[in-house]
Amino acid sequence: MNLELLESFGQNYPEEFDGTLDSISLASTCAFNRRGTLLAVGCNDGRIFIWDFLTRGIAKSISAHVYPVCSLSWSRNCKKLLSASTDHNVCIWDVLSGECEQRYRFPTSILRVQFDPRNDKRFLVCPMRHAALLVDTDGDHKILPIDEDGDVNVMASFNRRGDYVYTGNAKGKILILDSQTLAVKASFKITVGTSSTTSIKSIEFARRGDCFLVNTSDRVIRVYDTNTVLQCGVNGEPEPIQKLQDLINKTTWKKCCFSGDGEYICAGSARQHALYIWEKSIGNLVKILHGTKGELLLDVVWHPIRPIIASISAGVVSIWAQNQVENWSAFAPDFKELDENVEYEERESEFDVEDEDRSVDQAGDTRDDEEVEVDVTSCEAVAAFCSSDEEGEDENVLLFLPTAPEIEDPEDGWAATQETITPAETPEKLEPAAKRPKSKTYDISLKIPPPEQSLSFGGKNKQAAGNKKVAGRPRK
Repeated sequence: MNLELLESFGQNYPEEFDGTLDSISLASTCAFNRRGTLLAVGCNDGRIFIWDFLTRGIAKSISAHVYPVCSLSWSRNCKKLLSASTDHNVCIWDVLSGECEQRYRFPTSILRVQFDPRNDKRFLVCPMRHAALLVDTDGDHKILPIDEDGDVNVMASFNRRGDYVYTGNAKGKILILDSQTLAVKASFKITVGTSSTTSIKSIEFARRGDCFLVNTSDRVIRVYDTNTVLQCGVNGEPEPIQKLQDLINKTTWKKCCFSGDGEYICAGSARQHALYIWEKSIGNLVKILHGTKGELLLDVVWHPIRPIIASISAGVVSIWAQNQVENWSAFAPDFKELDENVEYEERESEFDVEDEDRSVDQAGDTRDDEEVEVDVTSCEAVAAFCSSDEEGEDENVLLFLPTAPEIEDPEDGWAATQETITPAETPEKLEPAAKRPKSKTYDISLKIPPPEQSLSFGGKNKQAAGNKKVAGRPRK
């Protein structure tokens, strides 16, 4: 795929529906790998399907969990997949073999997991009713500090390079922590009006640039610049670059994300299957994509390189892409499209070895006869595949999954002797399944506060009110 030829000179966002990916079971969440060649889809029955996005086919199926998968995250080299489920388990999977490398058991449900963007040896976990954690693959974990107000309903996210962790609580307070020392580098509070606060629902970062968005419960998406926020320091008051909202319908947002180049922002409605796309620099709404009526949106992700969006509703992954129009004049400026056949009249000397009709000026011009050396061996790095602090592409990235060919009449015992072999592996390096080490399981104990009980008008809970004796004649 040559990305330079895919460069669009007009809009760079999806325009229309482009098919579905049906994973047999009901899909609940999805995530693209770094290059966008593989799409991991987590389902309600606990299975994870890895789709080859170029061929739109299932490349691998992993029986990961017992309960629904709620969050997925790819490692930087795309060889590991992090999954979280409502069964309180977080697992690290080897994408090639489909086996579980490590399993972490928590005492509560997990809202979100994320690999460190530059280190696959640690990851971020956001448990329910508890502060976020930084977990190492060795089993150690660190609890991220919370704000002075003591609110433990925290959503957290790594920044683009994993240097900082941004946390937001239900009272609108955002902390920026150093990912190594966990020291608070900056903080600010999102307020509505003069005094009231709003809950932080999610924090998302752009793959390109230094911007991040904050989705809050007041139905407004705020876009901030990371450099400005860090310069404001602790208890700063940074102003957002943009405030995006649906002024007409007052839509609440289920999921928000940036485009691959960071120039557009997509937000999925929590009321219906509708995707709103804004241009980040101006803040204007450029497109609304409507799905099937009556369906609720579950997840939205943008392709990391191309203008493609994947959304999940009613258990099916919908793909949104641009309308591809064939433009044959792009191959030659003087190319003309014909509605019907036209007889071509060739010049008398058009196919001669030496053009006798060439003018004297053209005859004296010998620049075409000069030998020009063309380098066909060295490969230049594609800018879309590299980060701004990298010179070349990562050669260890897993782009595709090898699959065994379908043979109509296989020989006896053929299926038992076949095993997936990657180009980097040799038959000598492969081990039998019985000798492979089992996955390690870690139990992470957390102090989870009990759920708040609703209070009656008298100030006591319902249970105490129910046990209170009722005045009157005693029962016989």
